Amino acid sequence: MRKLENKVALVTGAAKRIGRAIALALAEEGAHVAITYRESEQDAQATVQEIQFLGVRAFAVQADVRVPESIQSAVTRAAAHFGQLDVLVNNAGMFETAALESLTVEQWDAMFETNTRGPFLASQAAYAHLKASQGRIINIGSLGGTHPWPTHAHYSTSKAALHMLTQTMSKAFAPEIAVNCVAPGMIVNNGNTSAEYEHFAQKTPMKRNGSPQEVAAAVLFFATGPHFITGQLIGVDGGLGL
Repeated sequence: MRKLENKVALVTGAAKRIGRAIALALAEEGAHVAITYRESEQDAQATVQEIQFLGVRAFAVQADVRVPESIQSAVTRAAAHFGQLDVLVNNAGMFETAALESLTVEQWDAMFETNTRGPFLASQAAYAHLKASQGRIINIGSLGGTHPWPTHAHYSTSKAALHMLTQTMSKAFAPEIAVNCVAPGMIVNNGNTSAEYEHFAQKTPMKRNGSPQEVAAAVLFFATGPHFITGQLIGVDGGLGL
């Protein structure tokens, strides 16, 4: 039997890239999967089809994690569609390079609205469902949340706050809900081999960059491992953060 047989997972921002890989990995272990997307409807429907090819049910719903009513509606619809909710993966995120001295208040707030407030709102919306199912929350943090990146100050700070939110929720939502975090390092989508990516690969002890599938494998560990594991952060960075 697959480890997530008859379970239901919701992955935010899963139309493409890392979110898509996470949704597919959960489906491969037998979970029915709901995904949210903000603008990429075509990609979302393609991901739904790929999930269905794995022999499970899939559902895509448009949602903006920055808007309380939107994410509440998405969680409610996903839980109603499948009749339960067992795993929430807070993947939807924002990334931007900007000089700290010229960051605007709007840039700062937009980063926190998506990367920190979004997971808070989604988790709060899913709380009752996950409490009933003895479920799990998995947040997607970042190496930038544990290391200060001077050209990504608002991003690093928002992810550091998400790491702390993970720990706080793990205590507040115990013992029914396990809450953990996966912190990717340099992850390359579609085999991109640009000079910038190669630079990071050479700085990484494992001498390569990571893949979305490796992030998904870490998510799968928290989704299927002992429920007793909570409040933890796993780095998926090939040792880049050492």
